[in-house]
Amino acid sequence: MRLIRSFLFVPGNKAAWIDKAAGSGADALILDLEDSVPPAEKSQAREIVRSKLDGLAARKQRTWVRINRSPHLYDFEDLLAVVGRHVEGIVLSKPGGPEDIETASSLVAEVEHRKGLPLGCTLLLPILETARSMQMAYEIAQKPRVAAITGLAAKNGDVARALGVGWTLEGRESLFLKSRVVMAARAAGKQPIGGLWQQVRDLDGLRKACEEDRCLGMSGQFLLHPSNVEICNRVFSPSPEEVAFYRGMVDALEKAQAAGRASTLYDGEHIDIAHVTTAREILAVAASFQD
Repeated sequence: MRLIRSFLFVPGNKAAWIDKAAGSGADALILDLEDSVPPAEKSQAREIVRSKLDGLAARKQRTWVRINRSPHLYDFEDLLAVVGRHVEGIVLSKPGGPEDIETASSLVAEVEHRKGLPLGCTLLLPILETARSMQMAYEIAQKPRVAAITGLAAKNGDVARALGVGWTLEGRESLFLKSRVVMAARAAGKQPIGGLWQQVRDLDGLRKACEEDRCLGMSGQFLLHPSNVEICNRVFSPSPEEVAFYRGMVDALEKAQAAGRASTLYDGEHIDIAHVTTAREILAVAASFQD
């Protein structure tokens, strides 16, 4: 999956909000059929989301859908309504463990089969909100359809309740969880996604939270408001200063290698092929967001 810096949640029962969100600049929208939709409006939300998919695709908006679940299964009616060529993936709430991912994958495969879609074309993004799913982050990340997993730290949210932790601006209580998710995701070759900044009007706080998550190894964030997208995209993109620095690093080592050396000093630091490999990866990320 191409990197996603910003996943913006939009309630599926708010048609006008979906239209507005498509102009927010978010890398991907998550059209929500679950917690942000009142129970009495679930069926209506499903139809609204289904009706918006063609238009979002025409605007080249990457789109995911978060579906509902019962105590035993993810909602098959939701999947029948939305799985198709204009939905990149399905967001899964509260998996208990890898067996729930396998069940969801089988349900999605059945819908793909019924609709004549290529088997495996629909990705999955599990939100790790139960203690067991967090403990089994690597086993979940290894599942073939899984494109990313989450390490979230919302105040008073499902993760906090599952672990019995509080919430602080410093985030010490979530450091182990987030680092565990990053390691599991990277080991499985998947994206680690952070968040969830609930104080949506505190843009400085959002920026700091994004910077801290990026430093921990996260590649993007779940977001709740269009006003948060620009900051998130900026933080999770290499800055012009970083791009210039890493281009200079690559040039410096290439000059050293041309002179028969395997390392050199650059900007006062020792560098060798390991550092330049990192530099080239960062430059590739920067280039991917300019396409």
